[in-house]
Amino acid sequence: MPIYEYRCEACGHELEAMQKMSDERLTDCPECGRPELVKLLSAAGFRLKGGGWYETDFKGGAKKNVAAESPAAPACGAGGGGCKACCE
Repeated sequence: MPIYEYRCEACGHELEAMQKMSDERLTDCPECGRPELVKLLSAAGFRLKGGGWYETDFKGGAKKNVAAESPAAPACGAGGGGCKACCE
C-alpha cells in the first residue's frame, strides 16, 4: 500500500497516511480539525536488488548482477601494507 503525504493549509501540520490507491484522499486535519489537507507530491526512492528481469535484462558487461557483487575491500588494504594499524 502506498504512503501518501499531506499538509494542512490552515496550521501547517504534515502527516503520512498509508492508503489504498482507491481510497478517498484525506481532507480533515487531525491537528486543527479543519478541512484543509492537501496531498503533497513526493517521490519514493528505492533500488530493486536481487535476481530478476529488472536486474539482468537491461545491463551489459560486468554489471549483470548487483546482488552477486563481493563486499567492498577495507580502506586500509587489509594486510597489503597500506596502514600502520593492521598492515605492517
